[in-house]
Amino acid sequence: MTHYPQIDALHRATRIQLSTTPALLKLSDGKPAKAKLRVVSATGGLLHIAKALAEGDFIEVAFQTQAGNVHGMAEMLRPVARGAEVVAQPFRFVALGDDDHRILDALVESADHRSFLGISSDFSNRF
Repeated sequence: MTHYPQIDALHRATRIQLSTTPALLKLSDGKPAKAKLRVVSATGGLLHIAKALAEGDFIEVAFQTQAGNVHGMAEMLRPVARGAEVVAQPFRFVALGDDDHRILDALVESADHRSFLGISSDFSNRF
């Protein structure tokens, strides 16, 4: 079954800062691209990519976490920063499989518990 993440206007989703997590993208034209996932939540995330994608583009995004692999459909949002070699561009999930949603929830919950215990919630590269 497919899960459609909903944004709650009253409560911002818990964000998890990642150190360096490779992400694979399938662009709207079907071409693959690589990115680094820097922030993730149950509703979206922030990618560092070589070239900005158009705001509103729909992509597929896949990445590996400590809790398992996540694959979902996402909509690209307006870039928030541009550097010499990288663009920071957020996205929001528009569709996730139940297992993918469960993995994201487990990741967020795990980070919340670590933060509560005073342990860093950064996850290193798991590839």
